[in-house]
Amino acid sequence: MEELTAKEARFVDEYLVDLNATNAAIRAGYKKHTARQAGSRLLSNVDIQEAIERGKLERSERTKVDADWVLTRLAHEADADMADLYGDNGDLLPVEEWPLIWRQGLVAGVEIEALYEGEGEDRIQIGHVKKLKLVDRTRRLELIGKHVKVNAFQETVELKGLNALADRMERAHKRAANQEIEE
Repeated sequence: MEELTAKEARFVDEYLVDLNATNAAIRAGYKKHTARQAGSRLLSNVDIQEAIERGKLERSERTKVDADWVLTRLAHEADADMADLYGDNGDLLPVEEWPLIWRQGLVAGVEIEALYEGEGEDRIQIGHVKKLKLVDRTRRLELIGKHVKVNAFQETVELKGLNALADRMERAHKRAANQEIEE
């Protein structure tokens, strides 16, 4: 393993920020108009790949966030019961009484609209409507499925028979070319 140059080491540090090779190359001091190519070239360097992996491992150890943590978190989010957000009277509980998993990102927003009756000075509030905007919980199931390799949400489509089709097309092209010569 070779020692990285200062610029390469900076690229590794910057790449770990957002995993974007072009932006990392720019921030590391590579020219903007060649940053895309530089980033691609740098990512193909085995020593840089090893440094990035070491950086990711160090970050996981430092933050205590690893694959187990992610999968456990996703499972808790997928299993969170929406009924836990409501009191015995059916009204939405105050946010501070929600279970922690709901407060940590399952609810994307809360909209409260006051309902009034009457007009002017006679107008009185008669109630309110509370609307919750939830995050996409199906996405959590997809991420769990991908992580545990159940292939329930496989994004890759395998195409078979393309080589045979290409061979047949090439033979047909040759036949057509031979017919043109004969005519």
